Amino acid sequence: MIELSIIIVNYNVKAFLQNCLISILKAVENIPNEIIVVDNASDDGSIELIEKNFPEVILIKSDRNLGFSSANNLALRQSRGKYICLINPDTIVQENTFLELISFAKNNEKIGLAGCKIINPDGSFQLACRRSFPTPWVAFTKVIGLSKLFPKLKIFSKYNLTYLDENKTYEVDAISGSFMFLRRDVYEKIGGLDEDFFMYGEDLDWCYRVKESGYKVYYVHSTQIIHFKGESTRRSNLDEVKIFYDAMRLFVKKHFSSSWLLGIFLQFAINLRSIVAFLGQRTLIITAILIDVVLFNLAILISEILYMALSRFGGFPDYAYPIIFVVPVLIFLIISISVGSYEIKNLSVSKILVSIFLSFLFTSSLTYFFKSYAFSRAIILIQYFILFIILPLWRILVKIIFRYPKSTRKSLFEANTLIVGTNESAIELLRRLKQSYSYYYDIVGLIDTNRKRISEKIQDVEIIGSIESIDRIIREKKINEVIFAADFLSYKELLKIVASNQNLSTQFHLVDKNYDFIVGKKDVYELEQLPLIEIDYNITDPSHRYLKRLLDLILGLPLLFFVYPFIYLFSLISKKKNKLLYLPLVITGKYSLVGFPPNGTEIKMILGKPGITGIVQINDSKNLSDGEKEHLNIYYARNQNIWLDIEILIKSFQNFFRK
Repeated sequence: MIELSIIIVNYNVKAFLQNCLISILKAVENIPNEIIVVDNASDDGSIELIEKNFPEVILIKSDRNLGFSSANNLALRQSRGKYICLINPDTIVQENTFLELISFAKNNEKIGLAGCKIINPDGSFQLACRRSFPTPWVAFTKVIGLSKLFPKLKIFSKYNLTYLDENKTYEVDAISGSFMFLRRDVYEKIGGLDEDFFMYGEDLDWCYRVKESGYKVYYVHSTQIIHFKGESTRRSNLDEVKIFYDAMRLFVKKHFSSSWLLGIFLQFAINLRSIVAFLGQRTLIITAILIDVVLFNLAILISEILYMALSRFGGFPDYAYPIIFVVPVLIFLIISISVGSYEIKNLSVSKILVSIFLSFLFTSSLTYFFKSYAFSRAIILIQYFILFIILPLWRILVKIIFRYPKSTRKSLFEANTLIVGTNESAIELLRRLKQSYSYYYDIVGLIDTNRKRISEKIQDVEIIGSIESIDRIIREKKINEVIFAADFLSYKELLKIVASNQNLSTQFHLVDKNYDFIVGKKDVYELEQLPLIEIDYNITDPSHRYLKRLLDLILGLPLLFFVYPFIYLFSLISKKKNKLLYLPLVITGKYSLVGFPPNGTEIKMILGKPGITGIVQINDSKNLSDGEKEHLNIYYARNQNIWLDIEILIKSFQNFFRK
């Protein structure tokens, strides 16, 4: 007899699904089980992955995206277990998770649904794993932010029950749809998920129906899972915000329609949250527009003042000010929006330059038709000269200071990486990380299970600590990224490490068993080696070459005049060569400030110029092999941009003063 049916609905999260299934298989070793995966028409190779690596899994293939409820119901109807668990593919379970829930259900007959403790990949507690129903007061405190201001006061914090201890078990109104455990007899009584909910809201609705049927919903703290929240929606073209709030409206209509006052209030709250969420997604656009409007009109004022100082111009007449400060900026905004200068996740410098140029042409041409506003074209020239400087400049500063937008390429200052593992999986992981063309890892060291092998080296990487000291090492070494090698720790030990470091900015990643992916909170990094012919090199792009040359001249000329003479005299006296002696070659264009080592191979010379410093040069102290140097060179060629060059220059400067 099958004791447990585990149901997973998958949509384009192959890497997460693989790790989820591996963790589940470890957790059900002593439980008669069936694992059912419903694939919602994924096109990322998920089906092939299951068929090849997990033949024991029952696979239901859908030719379209059925949504969460309908897909789960397909599997529910086919399932045969005494107990049922609906679990998301972007989760990792502990070895004892299902045993704990089965034991809990056996000892509590009134349980209808149960959920476990859920943590985020950074170790923080995921609030959605225990909730209250959105009654008027609960919704009100959530909408106006009282629940955030007073998270420990029961009267204000019922929405996510933040006043309750996350390390205790108790009855709640609702649990997260990412992990829902129930008995078969409960399912047969209340039925499956409501298919009117495409995605979101179906878990809340199920919990509501369970409680209406006389059963209880419990939060169980004695076991935990990691949930990489929202991965399926990230990989789809679905409007997540719209779907979520449509689901909330449906829930209110279905369960609170008997109270028209309650219904009106909740609909108002949902609509308000929907508007806030919509604006929140476009914060960058709104901010950029406001800054551009202020700077645009400031440029007009400055150009007026400058022209008044340089000529006999007495300033704009009073009747002109309303038009001058409204019409030109509106023209600029319309052109900018048309060109695509305002994007949700990007601050484009090139597009804003195009917008400035086009609005200059359009605005200056209008003065031929409206003579009463054709005061002086010199003012327009001054204004747009200022705009060509300040509008791109503030975008560049934001990109540098806040590293916006976040790209898949990690900053060189965020590359301090710790590998947890010393087994064969860790050795293979090291090899692949060193040969990665796409990502840069500064591997600080390895972590073993105990202290016996500390100071030993594996592939020139030192074992610097044990599991018991990992918290201290993360802090002392300023580790930005921790990668767990496959099959080195139990999932229980892994989750314990993640949870104990939740207050740090460290990212925790898990490499999959076949070394194809590194799964983390922000991204799934592919580790496969790419054939040289398939790599698209940034360094060959004309725009990158132009900006690189511009950076060489802007920084190289001052260095040539104010630093080079002293370096030259010092080299004559000490008879030691300094890399800065190549500065004249940087100005002539034969060298670059940042590039490949001067003794580079022919392929390097084709891809770019030799450099005074570079990504290989800043790693000189690591005694890199020729193969490792080659991979770093290819990484640089592939990812080169002005920001990477600036990072390398700063790193070189830091290394110089560390000697």
